[in-house]
Amino acid sequence: MSKLDKFNIHLNKSLKDFCPDVDFKIIDGREVLSVANDFSDNKWQFQKFQSFIFNNIAQTALSKKERDNIVDDSYSSLIKAAKKLRLIDKKNNDTDTEGSELAEILLYGIMHHHYKALPVVPKIFNKQNSNDNAKGADSVHIVLENENEFSIWYGEAKFYNSIEDTRLYEIVNSVLNIFSESAFDTENRILSNSNDLKSYLKDNSDLYDKIISILDTDSPIDYVKARLNVPILLLHVCNITSNQKENSDVYVNKLLEYQKERVQSFYQKLYNKAIKDNLKVKPIVNFDKIKFHFIFFPVPDKKTIISNFLTRAESLRTEI
Repeated sequence: MSKLDKFNIHLNKSLKDFCPDVDFKIIDGREVLSVANDFSDNKWQFQKFQSFIFNNIAQTALSKKERDNIVDDSYSSLIKAAKKLRLIDKKNNDTDTEGSELAEILLYGIMHHHYKALPVVPKIFNKQNSNDNAKGADSVHIVLENENEFSIWYGEAKFYNSIEDTRLYEIVNSVLNIFSESAFDTENRILSNSNDLKSYLKDNSDLYDKIISILDTDSPIDYVKARLNVPILLLHVCNITSNQKENSDVYVNKLLEYQKERVQSFYQKLYNKAIKDNLKVKPIVNFDKIKFHFIFFPVPDKKTIISNFLTRAESLRTEI
């Protein structure tokens, strides 16, 4: 079985291969990744999940300069990163906004471990207040490709109570908001002004200049979309997982069948809205060129995970 750090990868396929019966005009460049935690002593491993979150918190809460300055002291890095958290969940009710900060950290960890991405815009570090939670992409990365090439990754991450059809419309709208003119221009501008990007590529000025040229506001937006990937983290409460006590083939098969059904429905709604063209709504230009990655991560219980996260984060924030 493949691994993402200490988590299990149950599936890593194209949408076309995972759902061969799906018939869409635009299907290429859509990928599905199924990641899951394990069980121990008949219990889902909450501690392992929390360890992954705090092991990767610096990816999004600290700048590269801050991470480099404390590279030999991971505990100091952890404390400093925790102090950058907004901890907006202390104020929220049981909504899909709850857990969004945790979901962002999880996506940054997945991007680091699975896609080998550079966290060129640490989002929590850049967000100044709780209202920023709703603006633009939840993650921004660059992935270095072969032969001096690169791809741009603008991600979506929330902690969902459910991914049934009634909730999918909200997720679709949130994803498509990334492509609103103001949000898209803002993300491109933030990325082009990133000191972290310059630092990562200090030994490859040609590639850095190439990236900046493509992100330039005077360049056609088509150039960005041709390199754009959108990872969509579906961190969600899963009844199959909450009723499970051990990892088994039966459990994995149930998960994948459910995820196949969900990703088909999700992409149907995303596709339909992205190509809609009427007096009120215009289609997403070059939707076919944008690559989408649907990342499933099922959990048994949201309240326990968020409570553990807040308790640990607040404890770290009080340390000197």
